[in-house]
Amino acid sequence: MEVFNDFSIKEIVTCFMVLFAVIDIIGSIPIVVSLQQKYGQIEAEKATLTAGAIMLVFLFVGNKILKFIGVDVNSFAIAGAFVIFIIALEMILGIEINKTSEVKAASIVPIAFPLVAGAGTLTTTLSLKAEFHDINIIFGIILNTIFVYLVLKSATWLERKMGDATLAILQKVFGIILLAISIKLFTANFAQLVQNYINF
Repeated sequence: MEVFNDFSIKEIVTCFMVLFAVIDIIGSIPIVVSLQQKYGQIEAEKATLTAGAIMLVFLFVGNKILKFIGVDVNSFAIAGAFVIFIIALEMILGIEINKTSEVKAASIVPIAFPLVAGAGTLTTTLSLKAEFHDINIIFGIILNTIFVYLVLKSATWLERKMGDATLAILQKVFGIILLAISIKLFTANFAQLVQNYINF
């Protein structure tokens, strides 16, 4: 099929790692366990399928929404870079910039949205579209959805095995990765915007 002509393992790995760092499901294990204790057993299948569907729909419909409101992908990607930058700072410095209200449900809200497919994830998904082929982003989303499912199914066991110190280290490592990604996204798309205006 023609769509698979753009298939790239390198792009898939990059998309997977970017989304993996933004979703930060490993760092969210204590939250997942806390929600499980408060609301009962989390339905991993429902949560992951919903989150995956939200990301896939936004990947394709998000661009149309942008065109409708007159915003190009490069501009949105730059906005996404700022969002990723803020998320990275939260992870590295251990601060909370985006205040979240207390939740009243579990599997769909807040696990699927906004914990997995939140504003940062959706912005990142569309930002990736400015740099990578759709087929590779789709595989990145699917792989992350599978990983999220595995983590949700074994969250209690993982927290017991990894401990708070390991989770904190992982959070800071992925925060630094996100910081580098946000800078790359900004510079690449800013350069493209400048080029578009010069050509215009």
